[in-house]
Amino acid sequence: MKDLLEDAKAELYEADPDGFTARRQELADGAREAGQPAVAKQIAALRKPTRSAWVVNRLVRSDPEVRSRLDALGADLRAAADGARLRELTTARSRLVDELTRAALASLPAPPAALREEVTATLDAAIADPEVAARLGSLARAEKYAGFGTINLAPPAPAPVREPKDPAEAAAERAARRQQKIHDAERGLADADGALQTALAAEHDLEDTVRGLETQLADARQRLAEARRQSYRAESRQQRATRELDRLRE
Repeated sequence: MKDLLEDAKAELYEADPDGFTARRQELADGAREAGQPAVAKQIAALRKPTRSAWVVNRLVRSDPEVRSRLDALGADLRAAADGARLRELTTARSRLVDELTRAALASLPAPPAALREEVTATLDAAIADPEVAARLGSLARAEKYAGFGTINLAPPAPAPVREPKDPAEAAAERAARRQQKIHDAERGLADADGALQTALAAEHDLEDTVRGLETQLADARQRLAEARRQSYRAESRQQRATRELDRLRE
């Protein structure tokens, strides 16, 4: 049997979210007409994605390797047993997230910084948290790594020792610390932008709802006006018929 729910998810979360609400209703109606009211209810409950969530969903659904690459790197990071291996994987994480962020935004003209940061934060969270990774492809909003999981995305803090004698090693450590500070600042900005995107998504959903209700109200008013005209004409006919009957009885 055709899986109407999964088909609906695939279509809704890959297509531009501007048409999400109307198409969701059409798909729910189709499931109901197909004799699957429970599925229709599940489709109607699907949440409209924010712009950044849609960008990630579209990337994951268009390229099946994205999810496996994120999963594999996340597993390697969780299994890392020493600082050197963790630093190596952290560098790989940065490269992968940057690569996938560019791929996700490639088709968008001049994507805003807030959108880019939310996409980056979501991909980071998918590497760190298997639960986030499992939601990829059907995200309703951007995700962020809260830092309470089993993975440490940052290189471990160096032990309090004297400055290494090797100048190259010292320079590399300073560069790593500076890069981590930049990454932390970027993540803070993404968190702030996430709140804005969530509020905007809620506003857009309500605007869609209001437009739908306004259309229904306009239709109802038009039907009411027509019903009143018909009532007036029927009443006029009734009065004429009464007068004619009275005249004939005289």
